[in-house]
Amino acid sequence: MASQPLHESKRSKAKRALRSLGIGIAIPIALTLTIIILFGSGRKYNVLAKPFWFAPLWYIHLATLGSSFFMGLAAWLVWADGGFQGETDALSFYIAHVSLSIVWHPLVLVMNAYWLALASGILDCATLFIVYLRFKKVNPFAKDLAKPCLAWTAYLTLISFKLMLL
Repeated sequence: MASQPLHESKRSKAKRALRSLGIGIAIPIALTLTIIILFGSGRKYNVLAKPFWFAPLWYIHLATLGSSFFMGLAAWLVWADGGFQGETDALSFYIAHVSLSIVWHPLVLVMNAYWLALASGILDCATLFIVYLRFKKVNPFAKDLAKPCLAWTAYLTLISFKLMLL
């Protein structure tokens, strides 16, 4: 009979872990998807004469959602390892990154504020690099998940810079 409560305890812990994982991933994806739906039409972006290395808009949307997924998973891994208690500024920098990452679509695709998108992108790259360093101390897999997100943010920043020059 003593093993029954232990079994239930493991099951309830697993349910809580899955629920927190779902929330940790769903929030950044939902924010990103909302921004893409509201500001992602990019009519002007689609008709611009762009260099060959500019990704099509559908790919930008998909990769940005993927980046949000990876960062949500990385943040959850750090949280699950207790990293937001030990690395006290890691959560603040993660929230700053999420906030900065969702402004690219409206700045570039709606407002055509390429210089502001460039400044935001540079700040996001710096913020994301700090997140990478903080995550590295807590969970090596979370650190690895942040690498492609950093590369994607740098790519969007480069696009912003090039759009300023067009």
